[in-house]
Amino acid sequence: MPKSFKKSTSSTNMAITKEISCIVGTYTNKDGQTKNRYQRIGSVVSTKNGEMLKLDVIPLKEGGWDGWAFMNPPREEEAPKSRRPVADDSEIPF
Repeated sequence: MPKSFKKSTSSTNMAITKEISCIVGTYTNKDGQTKNRYQRIGSVVSTKNGEMLKLDVIPLKEGGWDGWAFMNPPREEEAPKSRRPVADDSEIPF
């Protein structure tokens, strides 16, 4: 079973168990290959009453959305980028 992470909402804690995404178009990469373009449209969350589907957007694509979506393990939240050390400015005269 994939590892899930906690996401805090305004009143409850819910664990995202799946990310929902769909194909919304195509693009050509630098090697000339045609690739699918994906958009995250929502999540499956685990609540005290069971799993629920939360759609954040309805995808718009040429010809209309066919209703199919992928359920993938959630991506880990990105670690904060390291910050430059802050210079000690306690001795700067003002």
